[in-house]
Amino acid sequence: MAKKKALSSPTALKPFDKKQEFLRVVIETPKGSRNKFKYDPQLGSYRLNAILPEGMVFPYDFGFVPCTKAQDGDPVDVLLLMDVPAYPGVVVESRIVGVIEAEQSENGDKMRNDRVVAVAEDSRVHSDIRKPGDLKSNMMEEVERFFTNYNQERGKKFKVLGLKAADAARKLIKKSSTKKGDK
Repeated sequence: MAKKKALSSPTALKPFDKKQEFLRVVIETPKGSRNKFKYDPQLGSYRLNAILPEGMVFPYDFGFVPCTKAQDGDPVDVLLLMDVPAYPGVVVESRIVGVIEAEQSENGDKMRNDRVVAVAEDSRVHSDIRKPGDLKSNMMEEVERFFTNYNQERGKKFKVLGLKAADAARKLIKKSSTKKGDK
């Protein structure tokens, strides 16, 4: 029996499973956390990146798509809907719902900082969410308010440009892929 080679880090995973059906999401910050964690490839570990003000928490699990690089230089961000919060470093197979297209600015410099919206494949609570129209009507307002306030705390501005379907999210992920053969 052939031995499987261990992965050196969560960033070595491919973005999709073998059948290209499920998106792999690496959790950085759990839902309900005031602590913003970030994977640091040079440390080979997660580090505390920021602490949110009292009363402000992440509304959903927040993570990234491995082997991708978005316009901001980080992996593609993901808001993951799950039944209960996960832990930093956990890989969750997920179903893509769509993508929140957003613009972030700092000191007059603007860049895209989109967030894929996905549902954990094993979710029972969110199992009926398949497309952006299935999301709660106030979710986008809440997400926009959270990221506006989160970025304001860091001296940045955040503006939602729109919410697109899963095919737009897949195109973003493939375009951002750093793995050969995944584009």
